[in-house]
Amino acid sequence: MKILLTNDDGIHAPGLDVLEEIARAFTDDIWICAPAEEQSGAGHSLTLSRPVRMRRHGERRFSVSGTPTDAVTLGLRKVMDGPPDVILSGVNRGANLGDDVTYSGTVSAAIEGALAGIRSIALSQVYASEGMGDTVPFDVARTWGAKVLGPLLDAPLPRRTLVNVNFPAVPVDKVNGIRVVRQGFHDYSRGSVVEGRDPRGYPYYWFGLEAIEHTLDHGTDLEAIDEGYVAVTPLQLDLTHHSSLGTLAERFA
Repeated sequence: MKILLTNDDGIHAPGLDVLEEIARAFTDDIWICAPAEEQSGAGHSLTLSRPVRMRRHGERRFSVSGTPTDAVTLGLRKVMDGPPDVILSGVNRGANLGDDVTYSGTVSAAIEGALAGIRSIALSQVYASEGMGDTVPFDVARTWGAKVLGPLLDAPLPRRTLVNVNFPAVPVDKVNGIRVVRQGFHDYSRGSVVEGRDPRGYPYYWFGLEAIEHTLDHGTDLEAIDEGYVAVTPLQLDLTHHSSLGTLAERFA
């Protein structure tokens, strides 16, 4: 089995090392192509306005000066000696739950893999409080990662789908198991906007994060994480709201 690893936290992120540990439970044929620097919140963006540089850090280990989408694209087209069987993205430092998947570079890297027709799985480690930086514990991801991946590696999945995995922010011995659940939605909040002023006197704005109060709908990824389960959510790339097709078509008849 050949596996491509990537992320959105950057080539030196602790979570990428955890992901490599998890992947080695299944194969030694591992390739890494990840952003050179953190790209959290990059979504499914592609670098078009400037060249992307690639750097080699070792055998089968590369970084790119662009987004997670750039990393997957170059990994498939310029780095690997053949297509991988699986693309794994993560382990992200922080949750990718509910509608946050639309912002996530971690999930978007898996989306790019799914578009290429490759089985793709995004993995994220939820943590309990903001400001933890590199002290975020990955114990649950490290312990449960292979247990979750094993059944997913050969599970029948339709084309243009991917799987989103989130590990709860609880001690390892408090994990209640694994739940396959649907995507939830947050009570809307985009966090804080911190205003500052640069040394020349011009204002700048820094988007922050803050806790969101959830109305937990039953059977969602948000509920599963809140109850101490590993959340496994299949996602599809077809964003069409099919039941609205007829209604809108009638407007133009």
